[in-house]
Amino acid sequence: MLVQTSRFGPVDVDEERIIQFPAGLLGFSSYRRFALLQPDDQGIFFWLQSIEAPDLAFVVTDPALWIADFQAQIRREQMDELSLTDLADAQVLVIVNKREGALTANLQGPLVINAKNCRAMQLVLAEKRWTTRHTLMQLGQTGETARAASA
Repeated sequence: MLVQTSRFGPVDVDEERIIQFPAGLLGFSSYRRFALLQPDDQGIFFWLQSIEAPDLAFVVTDPALWIADFQAQIRREQMDELSLTDLADAQVLVIVNKREGALTANLQGPLVINAKNCRAMQLVLAEKRWTTRHTLMQLGQTGETARAASA
C-alpha cells in the first residue's frame, strides 16, 4: 500500500502492518489507521504516520529505552478489546514532543499495540508518577543531542 506523507513523500507499507486504533488517539479520534515508519537504522525514534492524513504524524519511542521501570498498566477489558491474550505480544510506545529545548514523552498516555493483529489503543494512566512531559533528553543549540536526561 502506498502511503502519502508530508515528510517522506510516498512510502510503501505492507497492508498487514497497518495499525488500527478503533477509538483513534486523544484529540485525533477520527484518524484510526496508522503506519509505523522507521526513518533510520538506529530504531530509537519512529514516526506514527496517519494513513488518512499525510500531514498527521507523531514521533514515538519505546519508553523502556529511557525509563527502565516504566510500565503501562493495562486492564483486562482493554486486553480483550485488543484481542491481546499475552502481554508479551504488546508493544508499548509513547509520543515524543520537542518542548523548551528538550525532547519529552507522554508517559501518561502510552500507546499499546497488539503485535499479532496490529490493533492498538492509547491508554490514560491514572498513576501520578508519570507525566505528559517527561524529559527524555536535552537538545543542543543545533538540535543535536547534548546529553541524556537523568531519569
